[in-house]
Amino acid sequence: MTTRPAKHSLTLHGHRTSVSLEPEFWDAFRAIAAEQGIALNQLAADIDDARTGDEGLASAIRVFVLRHLTAQRRQA
Repeated sequence: MTTRPAKHSLTLHGHRTSVSLEPEFWDAFRAIAAEQGIALNQLAADIDDARTGDEGLASAIRVFVLRHLTAQRRQA
């Protein structure tokens, strides 16, 4: 089953940008931000600041979500 990406606007360091992620990634990304007690825009900015090379923001968010969920499973 393939889900089409959904585009949403985020504000990073005062600048608006659009990111396309599959709805499942948006759901998990929002849940992680809530779990950490920070705004989605702040979490996106933190991920953006940690990027290296030519990695796109959407890819960086997907990898962040995957690593977060993988780490949670290992702790359980």
